[in-house]
Formats: sequence, C-alpha cells, structure tokens
Amino acid sequence: MISLWPLAVALGLGALALWQLPTPADEPLSPLAALGREIFHDPSLSASGQQSCASCHRTEFGHASAQGIEKGGPQMHATGQRNVPSIRYLHTRHAMRFDKEGKASGGFFWDGRASSLQTQAAEPLLNPLEMANKDADEVVKKLSQAAYAKQFAALNGQAIWQHPGQAFAAMTQALAAYQREDPDLQRFDSRFDRVMQGRATFTPAEERGWALFKDTEKGNCAACHTAEPAADGTRALFTDHSYDNLGVPRHPRLPVATRDSDYDLGLCNSKQLTGESNKAELCGAFKVPSLRNVAARQAFFHNASMTDLREVIAFYATRDTDPQRWYGKSTAFNDIPAKYRRNVNRSEVPYGQKPGEQPRLSEQDIDDLLAFLQTLTDADLAKSVAKPRGESVAPDAAARADRPAASPVASNNR
Repeated sequence: MISLWPLAVALGLGALALWQLPTPADEPLSPLAALGREIFHDPSLSASGQQSCASCHRTEFGHASAQGIEKGGPQMHATGQRNVPSIRYLHTRHAMRFDKEGKASGGFFWDGRASSLQTQAAEPLLNPLEMANKDADEVVKKLSQAAYAKQFAALNGQAIWQHPGQAFAAMTQALAAYQREDPDLQRFDSRFDRVMQGRATFTPAEERGWALFKDTEKGNCAACHTAEPAADGTRALFTDHSYDNLGVPRHPRLPVATRDSDYDLGLCNSKQLTGESNKAELCGAFKVPSLRNVAARQAFFHNASMTDLREVIAFYATRDTDPQRWYGKSTAFNDIPAKYRRNVNRSEVPYGQKPGEQPRLSEQDIDDLLAFLQTLTDADLAKSVAKPRGESVAPDAAARADRPAASPVASNNR
C-alpha cells in the first residue's frame, strides 16, 4: 500500500494533517437521521416486542453484542447463527466488488450479502432468528402505531401508509441515515487518533505493539487491518474490507458437524456471488472487521468462538505451531468441511509454520499487541476497557500454562 504521509509532507500539510480532517461527527443529525434513531431504539417493531436494533448493538460494547450470539425470534427463544458485529464506522463500507485476481472486498454482514446500509438495515427486521416479523407489511403496521409515526408521515407524506412497500423502504432509508450521521458511530477520537495528532504518546508497550502490528515478519496485522488513512482522507479504519479464511475453531457449544450443511461457509454462500467462477475458493472466508473498539467487544470471529482478546492474538500466533491448543483432539480447521480446508490462509505471516516450531510472536509480543489494540478504543468507551498502562499488560509475560484461559476453546482443549 502507498503511504500518504510523504504526500502530506510534500504538499506542506505536515505529517499530521490527514489525521486532522473534519469528520461527519461534527454535524448535527438531519431530520431523517433523527427519525432513524427513534426506529433503531424501538423494540415494538419486533415480533416479540422486546428487541430493537439497539438491543444487539449495545453502545457500551462499541455498538456490538453483549454476548456475541444473540437470542431472538417471536418468543426470544431462537438463537442467532453468527456473532453480532459492531456497526461503528459501518458507513465507510461499499458494495461488494472483485478485483482482477477475483479477490472480494466490501459488502455488509460477515458474508457481504447486503450491498448498502439500507439493505443491511432491513434484514434483521425480517430474519426469523432476530426481530422475526413475517413481512414488510407487518413491520409497517407497527411503525404506523409508533410514538414517532407523525414524524415519519411528516417526512414521507400521510399517503405513505397506503403503500407498505414504500413505507418499509423509507424506514430503512432513515436507519441508514442514522448510521451515517450519528456521532457515536464515527467518533475517531481514540488514543491512537490522539497520538497520530500529536496530542498523546504511546507507552513503551503500546509503541512495541504498534511496531509489531506493522512488522511483516512478526504480527503482520496491517496486511488486512490497514493502518493508514484512505486516499480520500478517511482516517485509518483498520480493515481493508476484504475476506479471509482463518480456520477459526468451531464454537464449543455447537454439535459436531457431520454434513456440509452443518457448517457456516460464509462468503461462498453470499447472494452477491452469482456467477463467480471462483466461488468454491471463497468457502470459509468471512469479512475482515475493523479493529476500532476491538477491546470493547465481548466475543470474536464470525462464530463468537472466543471471548478474550489476548486469546485471539495468541490464536493468530500459535494456530499452526500448537494446533492442539485450539482444536484439541479434533482435526485442525474443524469448523470447515474437509474439502474446503485448503482455502485456509496458511501463506501469510504469522501463519505457515509447523507444529512444535517457535511462534513468530512471543508471550511479551502478544501482551504488547494487546496493549496497542486497546489504544483503538473510542473515548466514550475507554474507561470501561482500560487496563493498567505500563510496560506490559501482564508485566512478567508469563508462560501460557500459568495463565487462566478465558477462551472456551482453549479452556476445553487444555
């Protein structure tokens, strides 16, 4: 990737200029976005009357889930199939597209199946495992009885109620506007941002973690979690919007899979892939998420198989060198059908080593990367995820055997 820092200097803007551009968070909500905020927080639009968009996208967890896999359905007894992602910074995504090599990027949801914020906003309302409405007409009927129905009609005309399809589309437009405009969904005010602006400094541990994050022979995180501003001046989102197959362990609460239909195949099942010749090669791949507010999340990966951020980093470091730690007695990559395991990313650092070899990241390196990732937390969440700021999150960088295993996967496999 071409760095924008030299360009900024050459133009006389200074190395910090690209981090000081105004953001949409500086603007007040439009009437349409204000309406979308009301809709976003309204549980009456669900079949159960107990679940709103905000129920699963909780502010205190960076607008992600409080537990990863959520309950939903008409009686709130149904179990979702994937980890609920954060919707912060979601306005920066684009529709799925493919480069000349057939590499996918963009799209919404873990498999990119929605092409816009508007289509993304519509799906949970009709998903039988989520808000579980029978159809758009049912949603609109509830919308017409909401406390903000007059506000909705004022923006769309009173006749809108006679056209449920149009009303449903107008509702999703409002939700999309809210996601584009709400300041809390695009803050860009983490400590990382302040360091880039020259208003704060990294601790030694954070500085080492930042170096490891970019080091192509060590962490190599920036290969997918892009750490530079975009060409249009948007600050670093810590994702290149691509898809990757990580060979993540199967969630320990899921039954053993015996058929292909028992697995979540991710990108290759996306309805955006009609006619793609390389479809089989994409099975098992899922969206590379933004790492902003990653320390505030309660579960990780598409299947919510891990619940501790340090364990996530350790997985990247030791997946190939210590597979038993992650898969136990099961075959490696046990959440992917055998015929698609060849799709797992084994070529990029930190992968590609053999069992028993020395991991590319030491215990200290893992602690330092964790310290750095905590700097990506938005200011409103920083206190809730704060750890002691010093040389290391775990000062002695103790061996893994001496640590409690917060991940259910690692706990089960020890």
